[in-house]
Amino acid sequence: LATVGALQAFSFRDQRFRPIFLIRPEDTEAVRLWAIDVGFGNLAWAVGAFTGVLLVNLGLVGEGRTIVIFVSIAMIVLGFVLLFSELRLWRNAIAQVALPVAVLVAMSF
Repeated sequence: LATVGALQAFSFRDQRFRPIFLIRPEDTEAVRLWAIDVGFGNLAWAVGAFTGVLLVNLGLVGEGRTIVIFVSIAMIVLGFVLLFSELRLWRNAIAQVALPVAVLVAMSF
């Protein structure tokens, strides 16, 4: 989340990332507001996930697990939103969903 968020917020104009974001050079200014907003949104989700893990390691297990579960479920839901809003981004959706699913599975043991 942190990596993708930083790319979205700061590198959406870079055409090396066109396969990830599907932004044509002539459209970069039109999508600037949304790219930056979504990028910082992903950075905020990353902070939430890191905070949950930190709380668990500080002994606040219930609180930390709750945050990690919430962020994981939110990322799974948003991955499906991404998939159904733009089927060409199916690889991105899988990448977005894979780790949160693994985290939830690991936490169930």
